[in-house]
Amino acid sequence: MKSRNLGISVLMCVASLATDTVRLSAYQNQAASVAKSVEHDGQHDFDFEIGRWKTHVKRLLKPLTGSTTWTEYDGTSVDQKIWNGKANLLELEVDGPKGHLEFLSLRLYNPDSHQWSLNFSSSNGGTMGVPTVGEFKNGRGEFYDQESINGRMVLVRFVISDITPNSAHFEQAFSDDGGKTWEVNWIATDTRVKK
Repeated sequence: MKSRNLGISVLMCVASLATDTVRLSAYQNQAASVAKSVEHDGQHDFDFEIGRWKTHVKRLLKPLTGSTTWTEYDGTSVDQKIWNGKANLLELEVDGPKGHLEFLSLRLYNPDSHQWSLNFSSSNGGTMGVPTVGEFKNGRGEFYDQESINGRMVLVRFVISDITPNSAHFEQAFSDDGGKTWEVNWIATDTRVKK
């Protein structure tokens, strides 16, 4: 009789374990479904920048040469939303001791990768540069590409940080050692123009 009771107890334990396993599997599937539904859709990551800004720019004159000579500019930037936030167009115009600069940045969102490509152009060049690609995490945008600078291929990093409703900070840096060290060569601080 003891043997039979032991068998029944074992069967009940196995049945209970199987039920718990099914419940755990259902819970894991539900958790995965919830996680997927709350996956970050970065389509509106640049919404903070839509509008008109006063901008102050510092530019390193001769990057990756050991130079520490900077020049400064002041002007405006205007950013407009396109395609309901899946793209935006930024126009930057500044003046300083080294002249007048006009830049355009077309930012395009890829809904499959949840990443942005930042495509820059200068009024002097008339073409788009290499797209800088990346995304926002925890209120900070990081974007990377590889470009030829002074005849050498270098890594380029563009960072957007310190974002508030009325200000933001932008930095570009180059690395000629595969990302071990970075030299900042462009700093911009934007302040929203009040209506």
